[in-house]
Amino acid sequence: MMLAGAAMLPRPVSAQEQTRQDGVSAPPALSMAITDLQSRWDQVNYQISDKDEQAKALKSLEEKADRIVASFPHSADVKIWDGIIYSTDAGVVGGISALSKINKARELFEDALKIDESAMNGGAHTSLGSLYYKVPGWPISFGDNDMAEKHLKAALAISPDDIDANYFYGDFLMSTKKYEEAVPVLEKAMQAPERPGREIADTGRRKEIQADLDTAQEKLKTALGKKYN
Repeated sequence: MMLAGAAMLPRPVSAQEQTRQDGVSAPPALSMAITDLQSRWDQVNYQISDKDEQAKALKSLEEKADRIVASFPHSADVKIWDGIIYSTDAGVVGGISALSKINKARELFEDALKIDESAMNGGAHTSLGSLYYKVPGWPISFGDNDMAEKHLKAALAISPDDIDANYFYGDFLMSTKKYEEAVPVLEKAMQAPERPGREIADTGRRKEIQADLDTAQEKLKTALGKKYN
């Protein structure tokens, strides 16, 4: 089963931008817990190369995030985070054993949308959209390009300049071989401002954006050469 790991996941916003809980500023304990998950995920996702070590760390993060969800069931932010962690773990584990984690992530993202679809700059839409185009379709899983496009465009409508919303929509266009359409979207993602305290995630994300841009430009160059030969 094809499922990307680190590359498929949106980078969460800073602690100062954490979503409200039922329209009220998040409790300090929740903000601190989310910031801790965020920092640890950055390290695990971008700085641990050993897959066994990464899987072990993600399992621990899943358990921690599950406990926070249980304590703050009305927080869209922590549900998104929990889903991101499960999605990352699915990418690391791979194969059929990843299916339960993928389904858990989808459930968490859908729950977050019911609470606040604008949470984390539309992060639930971005995360859910990335799942829909990354995972296999029926009968193995729920992959669906139409649903992917729907959620990714919803994320862009909420946060048109967001680095992740633009990156994942551009990456989706790449996956459907729409390279010419993907280039300006990916360039916009690359131009997004850096976020204080997210240096690890920003660096990793920009490498992913550049890799897609290089591939898109090479595909377009090859297509142009064939046209005139």
